[in-house]
Amino acid sequence: MCQKLLSRLLVLSVLFFVAESAMAEGRCPPGQYPIGDHRAPGCAPIPSGVASDSQQGPVATGKWETRWGAIAEDSSTLTTGAAFSMKSKRRAVSAAMEECSRLGGKQCKLRLAYHNQCVAIADPSTESLARSPGQSMAVTAETEGKAEGMALTQCQAYGAGQVCNLVYSACSMSEFKAF
Repeated sequence: MCQKLLSRLLVLSVLFFVAESAMAEGRCPPGQYPIGDHRAPGCAPIPSGVASDSQQGPVATGKWETRWGAIAEDSSTLTTGAAFSMKSKRRAVSAAMEECSRLGGKQCKLRLAYHNQCVAIADPSTESLARSPGQSMAVTAETEGKAEGMALTQCQAYGAGQVCNLVYSACSMSEFKAF
């Protein structure tokens, strides 16, 4: 009899603790937690940053796609073709070569291909070329302004301080595409 009584007390105490832990959110409905005290009780929604069984973390809503640019030139005629924001290097090179030919270039060659950045070209002015030889500079950088500044600086440095003009600049930055 005593054994039976002890086992019933044990079962009741276990049930009491299980029932108490099942009411962990207290007086609030599912998805909310108690706030305040006994003088001003209330409930607040569980913040979305707290992981629950139904949340699996952030879900991707898209992806970043690489964009290409290219510059083609015919050095004998100084004809330049350019392409930017293309989905592949092959497309960018092909478009730049086609534009160079369309503009009169007979022997167009790829000068530069780039992706997810900006490009600028600076050429020596015709007056500067009459005084001293110079060279056209094509430079890539993370912003258009930086590329332009670097192209002008390098063009002037190569030509011993000659006057250079910015002749082209563009960016082919990666693009976010939503799913």
